[in-house]
Amino acid sequence: MGNKQVLSAGDRIAALLDDASFVEVGAYVTARSTDFNLQSGDTAKDGVITGYGTVEGRLVYVYSQDNTVLGGAIGEMHAKKISKIYDMAIKVGAPVVGLIDCAGLRLQEATDALNAFGEVYLKQTLASGVVPQLTAVFGTCGGGTALIPTLTDFTFMTKDGSKLFVNSPNALDGNYAEKLDTASAAYLSENTSLVDAVYESDAELLAGLRSLLSMLPSDNGGATDSECTDDLNRIIPNLEAFKVDARAVLQNIADNNVFFEIKKDYAKDMVLGLMKLSGRTVGVVANQAKDGGNLLTTGGAYIAADFVRFCDAFELPVLTLVNVKGFAATISNERTIADAAAKLTYAFANATVPKVTVVMGDAFGTAYSVMNSKAIGADMVYAWPQAKIGTMEPEMAVKIMYEKELAEAKDQKAKLSELVKEYTALMSGAASAAKRGYIDDIIEPDATRKRVIAAFDMLYTKNEIRPYKKQGAV
Repeated sequence: MGNKQVLSAGDRIAALLDDASFVEVGAYVTARSTDFNLQSGDTAKDGVITGYGTVEGRLVYVYSQDNTVLGGAIGEMHAKKISKIYDMAIKVGAPVVGLIDCAGLRLQEATDALNAFGEVYLKQTLASGVVPQLTAVFGTCGGGTALIPTLTDFTFMTKDGSKLFVNSPNALDGNYAEKLDTASAAYLSENTSLVDAVYESDAELLAGLRSLLSMLPSDNGGATDSECTDDLNRIIPNLEAFKVDARAVLQNIADNNVFFEIKKDYAKDMVLGLMKLSGRTVGVVANQAKDGGNLLTTGGAYIAADFVRFCDAFELPVLTLVNVKGFAATISNERTIADAAAKLTYAFANATVPKVTVVMGDAFGTAYSVMNSKAIGADMVYAWPQAKIGTMEPEMAVKIMYEKELAEAKDQKAKLSELVKEYTALMSGAASAAKRGYIDDIIEPDATRKRVIAAFDMLYTKNEIRPYKKQGAV
């Protein structure tokens, strides 16, 4: 078998689920005759295989579109089969996985097919925040079908075979696929927040789905505990050397060094993902100073806000790693950063799950405030000894506050160094923030894993009651 062999709809289900665990539902359903001249011929399973099985012994519902039947296009009965799977999943509390390979709306069924799209959208909306929803795009996913993965929690694509679009590249004025393939996995993963991961082959993608499912709860009850085979008190020497590389820190502190990252190619200033700590799944939001230059962007804030909302909906604790100096200062970012930062603030502040923050490096200004600071509701906030917390870089603050003194100094460089050192100790160091109660403890970097685990253990029974409201409006 070649690495990039394309699997059939049935083979994809077999590769996703545990051996011999799949039970098909609706195997005999075919297209219903309508007044719109549906072409004669057998529409086996009406172009979609639906049913349930297990992943690592846990129940999962799945549907897999078959592009050999009318191109996998969605019609009335096709949609009803998917809707049935959603109804079952919501009733019993189990994830839904959609394996997409679809020509779009079934033109032969006209308004029946159009209504079918709406029925699927409704089921996805009802399931949102109740059971995890995952989609994988293996072939075409265009037009109205593009809303299906967008309405789910996680979306995967294959590198070469999959296409996701509302309007095809050739339908865009002045563009064509060879010039800029706006439907490709590479374009979407790098330029939009739609795609969580891109894989080389069908088989690798399905293995990725299994890995993610092993991290997720079955429903919004949030139980994700598993046996921890790693040392809970494991010391990690020289972890401070990675303070600008949150990805490396997370891989080091995670159980067995397993960190499942999402949206890696988009908004390089932010690292998001899931990992186990003491056998429990934790969602992670982290500034990636190594790639993003310590500056928070609109894209980074938006995807972080969405992910925090997901974690809160499914009772997953959130760990935040902070190393941020401010907001990216560009014309394009300025158009949207206030809205994005507000949504991130709201997501953190509104979340009632256990929330722990570790300040690894810089934590300046409003950019720090929105990154799960004590002020907006973090339960525990730790800092590494050399962390700096304040309104801005100490040197910049000193230059503003002591402009006259510096101008009059004989040795301006020495005077600046002296004032920066004094200002940092009094106003911007980790110890200064701790004295004011904004930091709960200053911890050694090598002890980060055990201290974070201890904090989440302490917060395990957290129960925070908020004022009643139907939903927030931010």
